[in-house]
Amino acid sequence: MTKNLHIFEDNPGVAAAFAEWLAQWLERKDKATIALSGGSTPQLLFQVLSEQYSDRIDWSVVHFFWGDERCVSPDNPESNFGMTRDLLLKNIDIPQSNIHRVRGEANPQAEAPRYGEEIRRRVDPGAEGLPQFDLIILGMGSDGHTASIFPHQMELLTSSKICAIAIHPESGQHRISLTGPVINAAAQVAFLVTGESKQEKVSAILQKQGNYLDYPSAHIHPTSGALHWFLDRAAAAGL
Repeated sequence: MTKNLHIFEDNPGVAAAFAEWLAQWLERKDKATIALSGGSTPQLLFQVLSEQYSDRIDWSVVHFFWGDERCVSPDNPESNFGMTRDLLLKNIDIPQSNIHRVRGEANPQAEAPRYGEEIRRRVDPGAEGLPQFDLIILGMGSDGHTASIFPHQMELLTSSKICAIAIHPESGQHRISLTGPVINAAAQVAFLVTGESKQEKVSAILQKQGNYLDYPSAHIHPTSGALHWFLDRAAAAGL
């Protein structure tokens, strides 16, 4: 695994830098399978991509998936897909067949295996037989969770499933999430983490200090790919 650390001034700086990194990376690809994240930094990222890269990137080579999704309808304000659709997908020339959303409105017991099978069909396998995304974009919560793998469900980090049902520890909301082995099978994984509230966990994870292994994000280490951390100065202040 190759680990790359990228630090920028603020949240907009992270979004702008990652957008440029993504555009340059996609120039070398004739097909790219990308799993997207929700959150505030991806919101800014999608706005930058929509406003500045709609014509520069050949979106026909991109297939979008989601690393996790809340079990809500696509028009619900909490839907990761809905946010991406409104900020990015509506504004770029991408074939509808290249958009592979989680059906958040469906029964999660049925949707998790269905989406897992769609991923298996659409994403080429890697050396270990698991689907190998070209890129998975992740965030990190202030509790150290990533995708929808929370500290109280660490078993999802080693699950044999492609997708699993996750439960938010406070609201009890059900979510669909990629599992740890699928995330770690990716060719590239990029964390986009901003804000002072993330500083403690970022410092512990990247410096392997204290009880850092209690945080799901600490267990993301692509077995044969590259790991990137795109941070703002507030999140990186403890490094």
